[in-house]
Amino acid sequence: MNTIKIAIGYPPIASSKGVPLLSQNRQFQYFNAPTYIYPMVPAYAASLLKKNGYETYWMDGIAEKQSFDQWMCKLKKIDPHYIMIETKSPIIKLHWKIINKIKKILPELQIILVGDHVSYKPYESFENSNVDFVITGGDYDFVVVNLLNHLHKKGKLEGGVYYKKNKKVICSGPISLKHDLNTLPFVDRDLTKWKLYAYANGNYKYTPGTYMYSGRDCWWNKCTFCVWDHTINPIGSYRSFTPKRLFEEVKHVVDLYGVKEIFDDAGTMFVGNKLKQFCKLLIESGYNKKVRYGCNMRFNAIPNQELYDLMGNAGFRFILYGMESGNQKTLDKLEKGTKENDAITGPTMARKAGLDPHITIMLGYPWESYEDAKRTIDTAKYALKKGIYETIQTTIVIPYPGTPLYKECKEKDWLITDDYSRFDMREPVMKIPFSKKKLLELEQDLYAAFMTPQYIGRKILRIRSLHDVYYFFYMGYKFLGHMLDFDPNQQSNSVMSLGFWKRSITQLGKHFVSSSTKADTEKKDIL
Repeated sequence: MNTIKIAIGYPPIASSKGVPLLSQNRQFQYFNAPTYIYPMVPAYAASLLKKNGYETYWMDGIAEKQSFDQWMCKLKKIDPHYIMIETKSPIIKLHWKIINKIKKILPELQIILVGDHVSYKPYESFENSNVDFVITGGDYDFVVVNLLNHLHKKGKLEGGVYYKKNKKVICSGPISLKHDLNTLPFVDRDLTKWKLYAYANGNYKYTPGTYMYSGRDCWWNKCTFCVWDHTINPIGSYRSFTPKRLFEEVKHVVDLYGVKEIFDDAGTMFVGNKLKQFCKLLIESGYNKKVRYGCNMRFNAIPNQELYDLMGNAGFRFILYGMESGNQKTLDKLEKGTKENDAITGPTMARKAGLDPHITIMLGYPWESYEDAKRTIDTAKYALKKGIYETIQTTIVIPYPGTPLYKECKEKDWLITDDYSRFDMREPVMKIPFSKKKLLELEQDLYAAFMTPQYIGRKILRIRSLHDVYYFFYMGYKFLGHMLDFDPNQQSNSVMSLGFWKRSITQLGKHFVSSSTKADTEKKDIL
């Protein structure tokens, strides 16, 4: 039998709204200041497929900045037997059109769809496109290998796979989420073109950076707005690597690729004894001096200053918290499991340990008044002014299909539209008791807090090197991008400012790279 070829791909999506943030992300958004996130589960899928003898190709047309024709030309040249595409609600309709277009050009190519939207509505894609397979659930790295083994090696097919037989869609059984993550190989970062995702990401201060994934996905696993908690990684399915296995992959990327910063994008990183063990491995090995680490965390997950201090000593730098709202009624309604004051106490301890807290906020809840939303903004601005938060990101809450929030919207007639293509955070899709204009103004008001003399002065006082200057400019570029993301008019002067800022940091970056080449060659510590 000839070698079976499979591509893991993201077809390019051209949009006036910006670059689509599709890979490894729970909340879809278009960014004016491009961000490329390393898609960890697809990357593990590619690595596992290769390990199992399949000829595997990585085709992220978005991160490679290709046109669709360029991407399609490459696909025709490779001529794979299969292609696996990750999709989400706001671009599912575009993907249906792309699938049908691919099928006209390469009719023998078998197309596999994965992701949160198709996990919730697997039949819908068969009704609207010529897709061949849908894999539901978050372990599609394991299951895509199982599918190919079933088709070509007579292996038994696991649950969670949908396919057509005699013009009827068949389901292989319930989703399987019992795989042992520790059996996964390290991500083959050469195969998956890791450098595409190593620089343009605001979660990195030091580059090249890379992503890791300590678990699937969040041990809290309850938030009613989180589409991953209720589709690909439903309640009760959380698993994680052992601290030792995670640490071994840290060593691997630092030693082999010279990675200087890692962001762990599990919904919430493991805590308690596992976190202590992982920190101790970093400290005792000396890797706390070679690489910086970041992670997602809950405000109330780390109980004391001692554990935060251990994280600081272990080389943790960046810690991302989901605040969501500054109103207790909203936190309770979202089943967030936190209290209002946790938004201050947790990051305050993180700051004392030397970490940089990044806070994410959502606005546009149907039950929140303008005064409620402004209270959230005021809390965040206060914490930013006092230096408790390092950075903040705000978005419009979206009720993704498959979430309890979406179900409630349908029951209470809260949806303005059920057109998935508008679920991209550029506008509210739920009815709220004040205008869209006021909502966008609140979003921009929060970003304007970065321009206060206190914040800018504090950032300038923390500059210690040319690298810090470069990072200061880069974060300014990201800030302008977010301002433009929520500019209802996408004003031309904002676009021009963004372009000017990008050119400035590009020149500064070239100077920084040139001046630091010798240090990189000698593999000196980053501190």
